[in-house]
Amino acid sequence: MEVDKKKYEQYVKEITPTHSMIKNMAAAFLVGGVICVLGQFSINFMMNRMGMDQETAGAWMLMELIFLSIVLTGLNIFPKIVQFGGAGALVPITGFANSVVAPAIEFHAEGEVFGVGCKIFTIAGPVILYGLLSSWALGIIYWIGSVMGIF
Repeated sequence: MEVDKKKYEQYVKEITPTHSMIKNMAAAFLVGGVICVLGQFSINFMMNRMGMDQETAGAWMLMELIFLSIVLTGLNIFPKIVQFGGAGALVPITGFANSVVAPAIEFHAEGEVFGVGCKIFTIAGPVILYGLLSSWALGIIYWIGSVMGIF
């Protein structure tokens, strides 16, 4: 029994991937930085060349990043970027767009309703629900506070 336990521990040690925290942080910084640079370039271009104000340019930039993330997910490129950059690709809005699109692509074979329609919110659904409920609760608190003269 003791020999089997040692063999098992050795086996686990062999197959468990090792990660370098410094390397992972550098990759996340690089990928996240590239995404931010693309976004800032887009905002600057729209403000300087297209005459948009900052708020409008920011909204268009978000749509561009979401669209780019969706296209790269569909072409199976975004998962490779995530594998390299980790949180650097997942934390910005590009990661949220990927989390909505990936299940839809994966379950497309099950049909439009049960595949795409039901599975599209498997990951993003709880995030959207939490956002809606927390904003509703904070809105009620703000309304009560403004009625009482606190805000």
